[in-house]
Amino acid sequence: MKASLKCRYDVERNGAATTIGLSAGDVKLRATLTDATLVKGPSLNGLALAVEKPGFFIVDYNVPKKDYRFQFMNTVKVVGKPLNLTYIHGQGNNFTTVEGTLVFNPANKVSANYMLGSSNCKLRYAYVHRGQTTFEPSYDLSKNSWDFALSRKVYDDDVFKAIYQPLTKALGLEWSRNSISNGSFKISASLNLEDELKMPKLLAETTWNLDI
Repeated sequence: MKASLKCRYDVERNGAATTIGLSAGDVKLRATLTDATLVKGPSLNGLALAVEKPGFFIVDYNVPKKDYRFQFMNTVKVVGKPLNLTYIHGQGNNFTTVEGTLVFNPANKVSANYMLGSSNCKLRYAYVHRGQTTFEPSYDLSKNSWDFALSRKVYDDDVFKAIYQPLTKALGLEWSRNSISNGSFKISASLNLEDELKMPKLLAETTWNLDI
């Protein structure tokens, strides 16, 4: 049986979260705990459970809120190209989101995300240059604004990414590593370029894969 342990720390909120995952055949089980779950003694606060079959479905359950979130995935062919479809429904907030990604080839894909019953719709294009650098412009129809992301693969496991949102003048920087032998981690920072006095928001997370 495979297991994973993921730890996440938010510097601004001074809070941590831990996710424990187990793989049972082709189904994965996850439990996420936060500071609120343990700091004042064991409780249900901050506890979330999930069941996942990769590529098919995810069911999340927020225990204290008694709130379910369903996610279903499927792939169909459109003019011989794979179209990856995702359907997400949140019971508590009563929202439904549909997302589709059309993969033209390994270097080009277009995706759209739409929340039913609203004007929230986002379009994104991703282009991978020589397998190393990825350009991702996206357009938010409800805000009439663009976002731009640029990521660069370094060596075999490391990726550096920058995200800029012109509407809010927000800049995000991220360094991540996904290594089978050494585990995975991600360090990210975000800051508002209009507010020079405000400290950047920092977030760190790491994942270990275990055999049990």
